[in-house]
Amino acid sequence: MIEGPFFVLVVLGALWCGVAAGVFVAFSTFVMRGLGALPPARGIAAMNSINVAAVTPAFMIVFLGAAALCAVIAVVTFVLWPDEGTVELLLGCVLYLVGAFGVTITANIPRNDALAKLAGAEEAESSAAYWRTYLSEWGMWNHIRGGAALAASASFVLALT
Repeated sequence: MIEGPFFVLVVLGALWCGVAAGVFVAFSTFVMRGLGALPPARGIAAMNSINVAAVTPAFMIVFLGAAALCAVIAVVTFVLWPDEGTVELLLGCVLYLVGAFGVTITANIPRNDALAKLAGAEEAESSAAYWRTYLSEWGMWNHIRGGAALAASASFVLALT
């Protein structure tokens, strides 16, 4: 059974992953659709602004905090190897670290960087073409990271039951 400080750590992991999932799901369900409804130049400018604003302590505490909690949970799980919930704990860690954090680093951020390079050229037809590709690809990867973060949260909850 998971108890004591480890219990608190896992509850925090579930909550942090859940909050991160909420941010990703918000983007998947309405933010990107709203941006996609704008003319490409305005959508590009708005998303670039969002990407700059996202690198704030509030979001970084959620995003990186969940990753740090998952890393600590994984180490503690390997050290303690609890009688129950081990698979769920390790699965939750992998889901967030690979499916949310890893996808962000390898898929979403490179697309954001490419979009940032279009600043000042938003009116160009090539920018509009990239914007359409960006919306589709970035959105797909965002769905994956949102689902992975939500599944990680659920996995931690299952480990506690």
